[in-house]
Amino acid sequence: MNWKDKVVLITGGTGSFGKKFVELMLKEYHPRKIIIFSRDELKQYEMQRVLGFDHPSLRYFIGDVRDRDRLRRAMMGVDIVVHAAALKQVPACEYNPMEAIKTNILGSANVVEAALDAGVEKVLMLSTDKAVNPINLYGATKLAAEKLVIQSNVYAAHTHTRFSCVRYGNVIGSRGSVVPLFLKQRQTGRITVTDPRMTRFWISLEQGVRFVIRAIEQMTGGEVFVPKIPSMKVMDLVKAIAPEAEIEYIGIRPGEKLHEVLIHEDEARYTVELPDMFVILPLPLQDIAWFGREWQRKGKSLPEGFRYASNTNTRWLTVEELRELVRPIEEEMRRSGQLNGFPSEEGS
Repeated sequence: MNWKDKVVLITGGTGSFGKKFVELMLKEYHPRKIIIFSRDELKQYEMQRVLGFDHPSLRYFIGDVRDRDRLRRAMMGVDIVVHAAALKQVPACEYNPMEAIKTNILGSANVVEAALDAGVEKVLMLSTDKAVNPINLYGATKLAAEKLVIQSNVYAAHTHTRFSCVRYGNVIGSRGSVVPLFLKQRQTGRITVTDPRMTRFWISLEQGVRFVIRAIEQMTGGEVFVPKIPSMKVMDLVKAIAPEAEIEYIGIRPGEKLHEVLIHEDEARYTVELPDMFVILPLPLQDIAWFGREWQRKGKSLPEGFRYASNTNTRWLTVEELRELVRPIEEEMRRSGQLNGFPSEEGS
């Protein structure tokens, strides 16, 4: 795929993922145009200040995914859409359920409708491990959005528009991540941990962006792409960030799991495994000929009862590896004044 000929639009383009995606696109792929679609003018201004107010490849489009007409206008002439806009803070979604539904579900429906109307070539939506067997509203809205996006290939069957999803785990250092919280708490000498048994899938922001780019290049429509990523234990993260700190156990929060799942046993029956990722294939419904079936020739079937969960993963991050992943986040927080000048326990 020749990115230099493409016009790319990213919803939620001023978020953690969006900024890294745009940075990597400009540095390595050089698309003809990138449209940053988001609703916060201040964040757009700050992004312009970093990337240049007169950058020839960038366009900033103020809008909300809840506004279908605005999306239609923004997608005129667009080839690729990366749908990253979402309300993702679990407590905020629980307290404001209709807002989460309007953005995460109805907003995704608007992205689909606008992309179909504009004749977009490919649409890729970012999902999360919390969409698997969801116990909180955020996960439930992302599950609904996944189903909506994948099923929308039915409407696109006689067009060239295709829809797929990427599903992965916690992003290290993203907004709302536990890493900035632990780094700030370290300054007080006390770390709060919900449950010492907790495990999570982990992926860096750059790894997530590169996986999304790869998925866009390979998607044929209807797939959910899941990367093979390591797990981490929350207590190992505490050891990496603040080994001398006092630990206060505060109990698991409503809507939170001890362990996360990226592929459920029931999904595994129609999932294929490749060396560095899994591809969940679309289910054939009502004898509809779905796209994406060629992945069966590229990968291997999973064994009966397979479950890709953070606590049974075969790859675990060590304390030292966690320390290396945290270091650049800590340095950035120091530069931005979010941490005081005291050195960490590890001397970084």
